[in-house]
Amino acid sequence: MEPIVVISVLAGLILLLLLVGAPLKPIRFIGQGLVKIMIGALLLFFLNAFGQTFGLHVPINLVTSAVSGFLGLPGLGALVVIQLMIL
Repeated sequence: MEPIVVISVLAGLILLLLLVGAPLKPIRFIGQGLVKIMIGALLLFFLNAFGQTFGLHVPINLVTSAVSGFLGLPGLGALVVIQLMIL
C-alpha cells in the first residue's frame, strides 16, 4: 500500500473519532446560537421591510443579528432606538 493512502485512512479515522467522541452539549450550544442569529436576521429583514415606509433601516450584519436574535424584541427595539437617536 502507498504511504499516502495509509496516512489518509488514519487521519480520516482520527477525525471520525474526534467528531463522534465529542461531547454533544457544546455542539448543541453552537447550533442553538446559530439558529438564534438566523432568527435575528429574519427579524431585521421584516423590520426593514415594514420600516421602509417610515424611513427606518437597520443594517443586517452579524452583530445586529446576534443582538436581535439573543435579546429578542427588546434587542430589536434597542437597535431601532440606536438607529434613530444616535446614528
